[in-house]
Amino acid sequence: MPARMRLQRHGKKNQPFYHIVVADGRAPRDGRFIEKLGTYNPLTNPATIVLNEEKAVQWLKNGAQPSDTVRRILSYKGVLLRRHLQIGVEKGAITQAQADAKFNEWKQAKDAKIANVKSSAESEARNTAKARMEAERKHNEAKAEAVAAKLRAKAEAEAAAKAEAAEAAATEEAPAESTEAPAAE
Repeated sequence: MPARMRLQRHGKKNQPFYHIVVADGRAPRDGRFIEKLGTYNPLTNPATIVLNEEKAVQWLKNGAQPSDTVRRILSYKGVLLRRHLQIGVEKGAITQAQADAKFNEWKQAKDAKIANVKSSAESEARNTAKARMEAERKHNEAKAEAVAAKLRAKAEAEAAAKAEAAEAAATEEAPAESTEAPAAE
């Protein structure tokens, strides 16, 4: 049975973390392995991949078959391109210097693309936080205005009640004085 390059799951429930390993094809997923090539953390944005690319190329040359997910990871990191270029060097189609130049050019473009994704994700997060804070500020202002309006209405109602009470007291005192005045005479 050929060697397989695959993921070995680690981490807690709903928080996966993977080791990229070379294992016998008959071994269980999280069982024995021949060599650990790196790690893969899908929870970060973009995903964090730490990989020993030289060992991965060597295992591919020796016939190890990657799983679908590991194949995508190797493609993302440029291992499959490096292997392809190395085969061209071995056949004499290109020189090692040309292969290295092509790989470095691809790597720079890929790094720029990843940096662009990271910066856009960070700016989007900042804009979302700013919009959330602005919405919260408007909500708090509206709430404060409603509370102030209630307090004004309550103060006006109390003032009106005091005015009515004073007026009622004045009207009660006025007839009482008029009835008392004739009795005094």
